[in-house]
Amino acid sequence: MAGRAAYLAVDWGTTNRRAYAVAADGAVVDSLQDDRGVLAMTRDDYPASITALRERLGAYPVIASGMVGSSRGWREAPYIAAPATLEHLADASLEAAPGVWIVPGVALRHGKRPDVMRGEEIQVLGAIRAGAAPPTALFCQPGTHNKWIDTAEGAITAFTTVMTGEIFALLRSHGVLAEMLDGAVTDGAAFRRGLRRGIAAQNVLATLFEVRAGVLLDRLAPGDAAAYASGILIGADVATREDLAQRPVHLLGGGALGDLYAVAIREAGGTPVAVPEGSTTAGLHAIWSLRT
Repeated sequence: MAGRAAYLAVDWGTTNRRAYAVAADGAVVDSLQDDRGVLAMTRDDYPASITALRERLGAYPVIASGMVGSSRGWREAPYIAAPATLEHLADASLEAAPGVWIVPGVALRHGKRPDVMRGEEIQVLGAIRAGAAPPTALFCQPGTHNKWIDTAEGAITAFTTVMTGEIFALLRSHGVLAEMLDGAVTDGAAFRRGLRRGIAAQNVLATLFEVRAGVLLDRLAPGDAAAYASGILIGADVATREDLAQRPVHLLGGGALGDLYAVAIREAGGTPVAVPEGSTTAGLHAIWSLRT
């Protein structure tokens, strides 16, 4: 199948890697996914890894995005400043080796607060290029570090990184709540009660302690503690957006976490719109097309 490809597109994350053999018209003709994210690699591992990808998917040019271009990846591709378009990303791509280009991330360098992203920009701009979202929109990409991303006329203009998932993982493994957070996190009465508390919270740190107090005082079932705590954190996250009722929220990435954010956005008065899969390959294909 890979004989019909024109290039390889690689979404190289922190823990996982997804590689695609892509035809000249953007169709994916072969793919693989593995755990060879940047945490599993040293800088010296990348040339052999690229060779292995080419042996598996075809000896084609490579366009890679994500953490491979970070300070802990292969070669650091410097961030470009927002507002950022696909054209800007293509122009700033770094040739890490013959026939291998790394796409940079996007940074907020000026203004009240700094922020950075790597990889999410490809999904956002890819969704717009594929017609899955309008050029001016609000995006939410749930994950370990949730991203709220604003675009205007096809350019990323602003974004906010929220450490919601990481904080929940830390609470589960360390500290006074850890022994109480071993239950499942699913949409249900406990999660939605947590959502409402998080959305209304003036002090999310005090609200989180209600998890422990609630269990100790028999006001919260131990098996519901994890869902309730997750609801608090996700509720506090979505509550930071004051514009949810003004326009749809385009959700990038599905799965259980995406479903929970959809519930939270509705609870906060917004309208979630799921973006179909394929945004990453659409974005990387656009960059390949701009470079050729």
